[in-house]
Formats: sequence, structure tokens, C-alpha cells
Amino acid sequence: MKNNFNIILSGIGGQGIITLTRILAAAAFLENYDVKTSELHGLSQRNGSVETHIRFGKKIYSPLVRQGSADLIIALEAQEALRACSYASKEQGTLFLINNFIQPILGNQQNASTQQIKKQLEKFSKMVIIVSASEPVKKYSDNPALFGVFMLGYAVCKKLIPLKADSFLKAIKRNVPEKYFKINQKIFKLAK
Repeated sequence: MKNNFNIILSGIGGQGIITLTRILAAAAFLENYDVKTSELHGLSQRNGSVETHIRFGKKIYSPLVRQGSADLIIALEAQEALRACSYASKEQGTLFLINNFIQPILGNQQNASTQQIKKQLEKFSKMVIIVSASEPVKKYSDNPALFGVFMLGYAVCKKLIPLKADSFLKAIKRNVPEKYFKINQKIFKLAK
């Protein structure tokens, strides 16, 4: 890993992005990295946009990821990935990991398809990966917050995040209520 690793999590309210941020930060902290996080959210309780920044490394001075300097952008709602593209850069080698889920836009606007979104994001990224988190997770639960846990498991399994799976499992245990630990653990491991 270079001196630091910069992640943007984006999605909508109710997807558990704040909890995912805590899990990511705890996993990095368990591996003795300096960690900083920041939350930016609007009407998150009404399916509004939620964006968090996670930075970890030897020494981190600011919690905010600068434009064009994200290493990884994880979008739990595909259209929200477009909002985060200003943090991406092909030169930086930014990767996008996107859940194949689109929240319908109200009104007369037409939703973009995931393939249209992928085409736009490829202008900013060396790789755009679209994963359907809902299909494997719905076999165990309808809780949309678990889609993000699946995405973290996928990112770790595919080595998109330079942290160990064991660190994430410990971080999940520390950051979710005990009665939900087993389901979170199972969903995290589904991505293998």
C-alpha cells in the first residue's frame, strides 16, 4: 500500500453507510493505521444522498478525500456513483465498486441504467465493477443495510481494499449489535 488509502462510500439513507464507515475505520485501526472519517449527508432518512470519506495510512491529517484522489469508491446505489465521480481519476487508478441497485427517481425523469452509468464512470476510472448485492443477500434477509456488508466482503475478497478479512470480522463484531453479528458475518463471507 502507498502512504494512504482513500475511500468514498456513497448511497442513500437506510443503506447503513454510516455503520459501514465505522466498520471500515475499525478494521483499519485494528491493523494499526491512522484513520480519519467524515460524513456528508442530507435527507438521509428520506432516501436522500449519503456520502462518507474514509482515509487510512501511516499518518492522516485530514478526513476528507480530495477531488481526483480516491483509490476506491463504493456506491450502494448506482446513480449515487455519478455524484462521487469528482473524487475519481484514471491517473490515480480509482476503482468503482457499484451495487446494481437503482432507486427510482420521482417525477418525469427517467432513470439511467447501470450500463449507462458504467459508461459515464469509465471516463473517470480505470475499472468499474458492478455487483448485484441484493440477489445473494435476499436469500438470508431483506435488510438493505446488509447489501453494504456484502459489498465490503466482495471488496476484501477481490483485494480492492488493502485490509484483512479477519480485521473486518472483528470490526463488524464491535460495531453491530450482538444479535445481528451472525447474519452480518454470514453476509460478509458470501462474497468469497
